Amino acid sequence: VAVMVENSPKARPQSGRDQADIVYEILAEGEITRFVAVYQSKSPEVIGPVRSIRPYFVEIGAALDAYVVHAGWSPDAMALIRKLKLAHFDQVYGDHAYYWRDKSRKAPHNLYTSVEKIREGAADKQYRETWNEIRLNFLKEDQTAEGEAAAEVTIPYLSGYKVSYRYDETLGAYLRSMAGEPHVDKETGETLIAYNVLICKTSHKVLDDAGRRAVDVHGPGEGYLLQQGKIREVTWQLKDGLIRAFADGEELPLVPGTTWIQIVPTGSDISYS
Repeated sequence: VAVMVENSPKARPQSGRDQADIVYEILAEGEITRFVAVYQSKSPEVIGPVRSIRPYFVEIGAALDAYVVHAGWSPDAMALIRKLKLAHFDQVYGDHAYYWRDKSRKAPHNLYTSVEKIREGAADKQYRETWNEIRLNFLKEDQTAEGEAAAEVTIPYLSGYKVSYRYDETLGAYLRSMAGEPHVDKETGETLIAYNVLICKTSHKVLDDAGRRAVDVHGPGEGYLLQQGKIREVTWQLKDGLIRAFADGEELPLVPGTTWIQIVPTGSDISYS
């Protein structure tokens, strides 16, 4: 299940990303970022706020063979969904039953769903239930990540969307901050963490006056992989359903746990210490 989750200030804190297996963060129009939260191993009861989809988010969902969950679309995104015949749920155009509004927030920043509702919807719509499984490679218990020490990493993005990760040795994971504040889950109040952070530099192009973008999510391209307090230069590529990190022609294994994939414009000034 791949859910489009909003990241404007009025949408924060969001719900359910602490239980995602993978989270993609990519620029949308308006100088803001948006998330694709991917759920396979866990089923949170609240996910959102849900917002609209763009073509590069469609490409990510299609590669994962996911149920794609969104509220509205750009014309190019819907054309691609129809071309690929994706199993999807669009709250704006007919799939209201699988969402709800939270009255404590103002629309459009208050639309939520759950994995259970999406799976109910998949049965109602008679979508295929079998999944073309995506295989991941993980570090073995006696293995450690290679790289240069990196206790803190900053990803600038644009305007007020600066992201940073600080390594917590006790957790063995990175604590995430957004715009200088801990980025927390609305339901638990806990700071979001990542065991792997893959930063992917790629081409971004503004297409129209609305600020819609074309973003290359296929690669290959340059990037960084953060694991176990270390950073390593890598090549990234969308392969076998997922953006993966490579070095010296070999895929690098992941630390078990949530992975964040940060898609940034080529030339972004990534800093670490």
